[in-house]
Amino acid sequence: MPSTDVVVVGAGMAGLAAADLVAGAGLDVVVLEATDAVGGRVRTDEVDGILLDRGFQLFNPAYPAARRLLDLPALRLQRFDAGVVVAGRSGSHVLVDPRRLRRGLLDNLSRATGSLMEKAAFARYGLGAALEPVSRLRERPDVSYGAALAAAGVDGDLRRRVLEPFLAGVLGEDGQQTSRRFVDLLLRSFTRGTPALPAGGMRALPEQLAGRLPTGCVRLGAPVRSVTGQRVATDEGAWRAGAVVVATDPTTAAALCGLRAPVMRALTTVYFRAEHSPVRDRRPMLHVDGDRRGPVVNTAVVSDAAPTYCLDGSLVAATVLGAGADPDLERQVRAQLALVYASPTAAWDRVATYAVREALPAMLPPLELRQRVALGGGLHVAGEHRDTASLQGAVVSGRRAGAAVVRQLGGR
Repeated sequence: MPSTDVVVVGAGMAGLAAADLVAGAGLDVVVLEATDAVGGRVRTDEVDGILLDRGFQLFNPAYPAARRLLDLPALRLQRFDAGVVVAGRSGSHVLVDPRRLRRGLLDNLSRATGSLMEKAAFARYGLGAALEPVSRLRERPDVSYGAALAAAGVDGDLRRRVLEPFLAGVLGEDGQQTSRRFVDLLLRSFTRGTPALPAGGMRALPEQLAGRLPTGCVRLGAPVRSVTGQRVATDEGAWRAGAVVVATDPTTAAALCGLRAPVMRALTTVYFRAEHSPVRDRRPMLHVDGDRRGPVVNTAVVSDAAPTYCLDGSLVAATVLGAGADPDLERQVRAQLALVYASPTAAWDRVATYAVREALPAMLPPLELRQRVALGGGLHVAGEHRDTASLQGAVVSGRRAGAAVVRQLGGR
């Protein structure tokens, strides 16, 4: 039976972050990944020269853990503008972050996206999340974010036509059930950084982390069947270890570690290739349908922000809640996108559809932002389900699990 200091199960962002810290402490580590590449959900396919992330994702370079761990210049980030386009029957209106964008600032005054009083109330709420220390945000009484917005006076068109569809795509739910603690942290990150995409696709993030690990320590195509704190069983045999970190998807991690599986949110992304961008000025922004005229909660012309994703034509992504097998979904999405972009979509080529049944764990109140990663007996668990449903949460949980292993075994 082969042996090593540490076995990490899963080569997603959490597992790679844990392995990076353990290896940096001088411990021998083996990472076992069931699939054919690193990344977990953070994967990118290449189809006919088009980069397709497995589900529309954005990377916020303001995430503190990511800034510390990743070489951001090497990612060659391509940024979206700090704003959102709200489409509706009365036309399209732009809401921008006035601290970072001047173009379109007057459009912020449009009553089509909410009254000035409601916008002022949300500005106070958002600035509170941005300026308060994180420790204070964590200490606030936790309720659903819908209840928190209502208490803050954000309960009109701004909420219904802009915030709810925008956050639905981020949170994977449109019932405003998510913890205000989590949403406050998201608002904090939105105000501190502009979402972007790496030139090589989102896969560049895990690939960069994996590239820092010792040669040969990541074993692909190695599904794990059972674990203890000192033993990991695979189809090819078993590994003996001083400590084990389970950093798989949340449902698999729960089954392997004997934990209760978290509630998961599902999202579907439909990608189209158009001959030309349907956005006349090619301004790279997220679009929402303020009138909710179909299943799409957000959409973007990805290649307007990230030209490396589609060198011939334009790549359009549309996000839908859930991951059902509705045979009429493509028609519904095309019809709604034609309204959102005020452009015909019949000639667009559907490139791919990604139905991600376990896109992210539900962050329900009262939310425990730091769940334990050391389960005892040498067994550890990591993943965004132990922290927050984000790349930041995945990396932080991985680093916490790695640090717990180093405390247990000691570094060299």
